[in-house]
Amino acid sequence: MQPQPEGARMYRMKRRGLQCLAGIVLCVAAMRAHHSLSGVYDTGREITIEGLVAQFQFVNPHPFVMISIKTANEGTQQWRLEMDNRSELVQIGVDSGTFKPGDRVIATGSPGRDKALALYVRRLDRPLDGLRYEQIGSTPRIQFSPKP
Repeated sequence: MQPQPEGARMYRMKRRGLQCLAGIVLCVAAMRAHHSLSGVYDTGREITIEGLVAQFQFVNPHPFVMISIKTANEGTQQWRLEMDNRSELVQIGVDSGTFKPGDRVIATGSPGRDKALALYVRRLDRPLDGLRYEQIGSTPRIQFSPKP
C-alpha cells in the first residue's frame, strides 16, 4: 500500500466530518419535528373537557386516554387525549391500570389543530380519588389530593 498525499487524506477526513455533521443535523431536525406539539395541537389555546374514560391505551411512544363526553343534544363525542411519553409516565407511577373505563375525568390542554376531538393533556383530574396528572414544562407528575 502506497502512502497517500497529505492533501487527499485531509480531504477525506473533512468530507467524513461534514457527512457526520449533516447526519446529526438531520436526526435532530427529525426529532424536533416529531416532538413539535404546535404542529398538531394549538398550543396557544387551552380548553377543559369532562367525560368518562372509555379506554386507556398505554402504548409507545405516547399513551392515549379515550373519553366519552355527553353533548347538548344527548349524544356523545369520543375524544382522544394524548399524554406525555410512556417511559416518563412509567417513572412517575402511571401504568396500564391507572385509568379505567367509567372513571370520570376532567382534562385541560391544547386542542387539536386538524384532528377534531383531540387534546394534548396538560392536566387530567380524577375527582373520585383526587388523582391529578400534570405536564409541567417537559416533565410529568402525578399526585393524589385528599378528598374534601
